[in-house]
Amino acid sequence: MKIKTIILSCLLSAIILAFAYDYSRAESKVDKPAPKIGVVSVQKILQHCKRSAKYREEAIAEQNKVIAESDKLKAEIEADKAGLKTLKVGTSDYMARVKEIFEKQASLQAAQEFRKQQISLKDQQWIEGLYKAILQQTSEVAKQKGLEMVFEKSEPEFPAQSANELMRAIDTNKLLYSGGCLDITDEVMARVDEEK
Repeated sequence: MKIKTIILSCLLSAIILAFAYDYSRAESKVDKPAPKIGVVSVQKILQHCKRSAKYREEAIAEQNKVIAESDKLKAEIEADKAGLKTLKVGTSDYMARVKEIFEKQASLQAAQEFRKQQISLKDQQWIEGLYKAILQQTSEVAKQKGLEMVFEKSEPEFPAQSANELMRAIDTNKLLYSGGCLDITDEVMARVDEEK
């Protein structure tokens, strides 16, 4: 009977130790605080920050200047074409005027293509710079607020313009819900606007 009591005691002790171990593991999981998570809308900052508004104003002013220059050259071409009617076809003056018109048209087309590429490159460089500023300021605000993670939370616009745009929104919009997360978009935007 002593052996049965010893075996039963050992078995009971093992069961109690197993339960105590499981309980202590569950308790340690509960005691761990949930990570602090923030969200920021890069799309909102790109569209609404003061730096974007200023850049758009400058771009529109530059575009208007380019349009005025193009319109002036187009008017010169049209005037040259009208003057061409006063010359006799086949004369040296006529051929010189035709050559001048073609050169101006080629110059206009080349200038327009160059400006298109120049604007595209300038826009890309500007957006890259602004995005770097957003990342930097997001990092600083997150550290200040004690956030462990910050997710991008831009929401797609509906209805979508096309099926391709809808699929792109589905592919790129990964944060579907952010309830309980700290939204730091406005603070990041304010800091980005303060930068020079």
